[in-house]
Amino acid sequence: MGTRPSKTLEVVPNPSPDRDYEIAIEAPEFTCLCPRTGQPDFATIRVNYIPDQLIVELKSFKLYLWSYRDEGAFHEAVVNQVLNDLVGAVRPRWMKVVGDFNVRGGLHTTVTATYGKPPER
Repeated sequence: MGTRPSKTLEVVPNPSPDRDYEIAIEAPEFTCLCPRTGQPDFATIRVNYIPDQLIVELKSFKLYLWSYRDEGAFHEAVVNQVLNDLVGAVRPRWMKVVGDFNVRGGLHTTVTATYGKPPER
């Protein structure tokens, strides 16, 4: 695995597949481009999930997020694509992806997308 942006999400076996536990990942330096203006949009991407048999390898997830730096995408599209790609890679029991985008043009946007039945608390 290199250190260049990549759309490839690598996975590794879950060390405790018989137990429900939650993994939380926070990426505070996410960047993509506004598809209308070409200006950068900055966000914190938060992922919470209950794994099944696989977990995402973190360096590959970092490189995956880097791949958005030169892509134009609306906030809603980015968050839903990240969810789709992660679900496709790790097939979790449950997952939530939140994109908390910095203020731009006087507006603050938070987009949340979920997969599966939420965990009981």
